[in-house]
Amino acid sequence: MKLKGIPVSPGVAIGDAFVLKSEVVSVPAYRISESKVPQEVKKFFDAILSTKRELRKIQERVAEDLGGTYPEIFSAHLLFLDDPILVEGTVELIEKERWNAEKSFDIVVKKVLHSFSSIPDEYLRGRALDLKDVARRVLKNLLGKGEESLSDLKKKAIVISYDLSPSQTASLDRDRVLAFATDVGGRSSHTAIMARALAIPAVVGLGDISKKVKSGDLIIVDGNKGVVFVNPASETLKSYTRKKRRMVYLQKVLSHLKDLPAETLDGHRVKLMANIELPKEVENLASYGGEGVGLFRTEFLFLNREVLPSEDEQFEVYHYVASKVYPEPVVIRTLDLGGDKFASPLEIPKEINPFMGWRAIRFCLARKDIFLAQLKAILRAGKQGNVKLMYPMISSINELRQANHFLQEAKEILQKEGKDFSQDIEVGVMIETPSAAIISDFLAGEVAFFSVGTNDLIQYAMAADRGNEKIAHLYQPAHPAILRLLKHIIDTGHSIGIPVAMCGEMAGDIHYTQLLLGMGLDQLSMGPVAIPQVKQVIRSVTYKETKALVEKVLKCSTQEEVKKILEKANQPFLKFFRRDGK
Repeated sequence: MKLKGIPVSPGVAIGDAFVLKSEVVSVPAYRISESKVPQEVKKFFDAILSTKRELRKIQERVAEDLGGTYPEIFSAHLLFLDDPILVEGTVELIEKERWNAEKSFDIVVKKVLHSFSSIPDEYLRGRALDLKDVARRVLKNLLGKGEESLSDLKKKAIVISYDLSPSQTASLDRDRVLAFATDVGGRSSHTAIMARALAIPAVVGLGDISKKVKSGDLIIVDGNKGVVFVNPASETLKSYTRKKRRMVYLQKVLSHLKDLPAETLDGHRVKLMANIELPKEVENLASYGGEGVGLFRTEFLFLNREVLPSEDEQFEVYHYVASKVYPEPVVIRTLDLGGDKFASPLEIPKEINPFMGWRAIRFCLARKDIFLAQLKAILRAGKQGNVKLMYPMISSINELRQANHFLQEAKEILQKEGKDFSQDIEVGVMIETPSAAIISDFLAGEVAFFSVGTNDLIQYAMAADRGNEKIAHLYQPAHPAILRLLKHIIDTGHSIGIPVAMCGEMAGDIHYTQLLLGMGLDQLSMGPVAIPQVKQVIRSVTYKETKALVEKVLKCSTQEEVKKILEKANQPFLKFFRRDGK
């Protein structure tokens, strides 16, 4: 059985299933006498205090293990326990209706959850899951039952569940839990964020996997593709076993590259950098040989929150990342919400075609308050000396100038406030719309660097939604039109004297490494795990060979011709990367 879900944390795991049954807490319901009201109210407040202690203990563990902003997830949980609607509402039912504490609390929680369910918004659905997590803990404390813990697993397993709460995810024993897969969930949920921070492969939104699987079933979780296999066919198992073995072998074989430059045999050097989403990811950057951060996505700070992050909170995060990679650079991309990323506090409206709607720089230019706070935080972090700033989804010179106008305003405000900040921070743009590619000569005259975002550039140029499986065949990085666009962008940037980087998925795909190298890119930024393999390719070829390859490929009229040429050029490397040490 093969099930398709949402990939939320990368990696591949193979192991036996441990099905965590969704325990339904049986809520007793009975009336109490007036004399018992004070005792019942006290029982309720004792349960609230016990739950607070549990959550603070989890929060302390997360702060110790992960640091950064992850403990804030549980600050949001703790807020529920002080919410007047929940607390005072429960006490009122105990005192006026004379329901027992468990029943009173359950009634109030169900009313709040019902109000959440009537709003079709991923952010609020995430808050409903958080409330369910907190409510379950309170009810168990009222009933005198202990909270089940996944930290007590007796052997290594893949956890299968209807859902995992953030607190359950935080308690996972990383030595025993190989991966997890759930019926529900989304990429921006707190559980997904925790999984990525803990580096546990995970797939969510699988529908009813918890009903289709029993403990002991053999499971493959592919957190890269969002696929789960249940009792896989022998060929599938062999394929994934080889893939896992190959990953371990290559990691060992390529580990010696981490301190070596990404330099061709004839001395041409490029910079290999990392794309990161969470601050904690920078701590493992050196082990992969990353030379700084080429793309720091800042959206995580704005997702799954009751209130927007303050300027100071943002500054702390940006400063942390910059200090960890210093003296190597970190390129901070301003907020890129919209498309497939939403946050309710920002009131981004639901749109028919969100990828082409009110998102990224368009949203920031319309919400000056949010944009200025982020720009001020980045400028302050820039005092470290290695921070660069990058605007996403620029489509016109006017947008760039307007963004820079806000940047100047942010500097003036910081000056008046007497805060230290970078006066001459480098500013670049992502080239990810066809219009930006076409006017790249105009843009190049007003920025310090380009970074090509191939994920969006390809889907916009090909008019092919990259999330639509029905037209996946049209999303082609090797299409001649895409290659010509890339060559135009790179040549234009260089002709005006600015460096050109790439931070899209294409940058980390070894099938295109020689091609991108030959086109003249100065930097490639990718997921950290891809860096060693890309570096191996670069260090095994000459720059002259890659330029000849580009000349040949640019004469092709179809993607099939391009792929054929690239496959032949990549044959020695693909053969090497298929080795598994056996």
